[in-house]
Amino acid sequence: MAGGAIINPAGGKDYPGKMTIYVFLTCLVAATGGLIFGYDIGISGGVTSMDSFLGKFFPSVHSKELASHSTNQYCKFDSQVLTSFTSSLYLAALIASFFASTVTRVFGRKWSMLGGGVVFLVGAAINGAAKNIAMLIIGRILLGIGVGFANQSVPVYLSEMAPARRRGLLNMGFQLMITIGILAANLINYGTAKISGGWGWRISLALAAVPAAIITIGSLFLPDTPNSLIERGHDEKAMNMLRRIRGTDDVAIEYNDLVVASEESKAVKHPWKNIIQRKYRAQLTMVILIPFFQQFTGINVIMFYAPVLFKTIGFGDNASLMSAVISGVVNVFATLVSIFTVDKYGRRKLFLEGGIQMIICQIIVGTLIASKFGTSGEGHFSKTYASFVVLFICLYVAGFAWSWGPLGWLVPSEILPLEIRSAGQSINVSVNMLFTFIIAQVFLSMLCHMKFGLFYFFSGWVMVMTIFIYYFLPETKNMPIEEMVLVWKNHWFWGKFIADNEVHVGDLEMSNDRSISV
Repeated sequence: MAGGAIINPAGGKDYPGKMTIYVFLTCLVAATGGLIFGYDIGISGGVTSMDSFLGKFFPSVHSKELASHSTNQYCKFDSQVLTSFTSSLYLAALIASFFASTVTRVFGRKWSMLGGGVVFLVGAAINGAAKNIAMLIIGRILLGIGVGFANQSVPVYLSEMAPARRRGLLNMGFQLMITIGILAANLINYGTAKISGGWGWRISLALAAVPAAIITIGSLFLPDTPNSLIERGHDEKAMNMLRRIRGTDDVAIEYNDLVVASEESKAVKHPWKNIIQRKYRAQLTMVILIPFFQQFTGINVIMFYAPVLFKTIGFGDNASLMSAVISGVVNVFATLVSIFTVDKYGRRKLFLEGGIQMIICQIIVGTLIASKFGTSGEGHFSKTYASFVVLFICLYVAGFAWSWGPLGWLVPSEILPLEIRSAGQSINVSVNMLFTFIIAQVFLSMLCHMKFGLFYFFSGWVMVMTIFIYYFLPETKNMPIEEMVLVWKNHWFWGKFIADNEVHVGDLEMSNDRSISV
């Protein structure tokens, strides 16, 4: 249909255009912002399982680890100082995400990415040169600020640049980069742990500068999104950019819809106050509960404590690091599965299948550990038995990696209307970081006290979130991002919160100098 949009079965429009090489490469570069988050998740657990690192900075933990094997295996790493090293980053990211919201809205998405990369770079240098715990914590805080800025801006950038029918594929590039960062960190830890002299941990921490440099340099070459350009009053640039990323001159309807969204956005003086309005109840609920649930899958327990966890349940030093590498490889390949299926099968099916898979695997892992260690924490795994533990942990990781992992970032970033997008994404990141911080801070203590029951604890939460998705999350695939209100209006529960006169999709009267006739 020339000069117009086709109505798709979901109730929105299919804008003319295609996924161009330009938009693919642009989104690929932007997605590298996920590398810094992933690298940090992967590096922390490996470093904190190295004897040389523990001996220098956490001698009490190190001496407990060296104690006889009769020591309770569940509790030998329980240290608040050790967990503060890991979790301080996420508290910093939480606070930084609120400042990133303003930067993203006022200056554009790319400058938020650039700022995040630069700060992360400085933090990596301080950590690599650390002489004491104070330097470690300061470095971690700077890394956290970098993560906060990147996680706030990258998912929004990807969702805004992507055509509706490929939004899932391109947005999930962020999660893919997170998994690649985790895997790279696991491989580096495996190598540096073998360095004689006990300074391998410095290389592991300092190499965080590599992903930081990639996103810092890459962001300098990124264009602004049409949504951001219109929001900041650069209408002609926005039109040219839209033509370029869609690969066609026939972008009038999509441009007009973006202008309508911008007009509504500019009418909102206080997005933080606006997001609590009744008509945004669905979006507010999702940007709070989805990141909350994502952390209560227990995934970060596995990812940033994988070497420690495997070591705790009886693996040796190299075996524990290699097990973390194996789970990292599974994470990457399972994320690739989601990338190529999310726009075909939709978000809901992946959420539900992944949830069921994780529940089953967590119950099995908890039971396997319980049968050997019981409640006393004393016992030993044979190689065959340990292999089964690793197998089901990997199946659990796969279930997460094609469901809650990528979708936990994709869905919140694609459901927010422009007028509350920056505020909503900040809530999404801050809730994610808050509960990442809490889980990181209390996990080793929870493992000590709850023992194998910790896996049952997280499986119970996965059951709750799977039921929530089944009843309360509508399908969002193929729906243009500025027309997502139609999805909520047609939902059995959320529709009651949105009045008919609050559904504005390309039907507002616009000034002649901004709209285009179609």
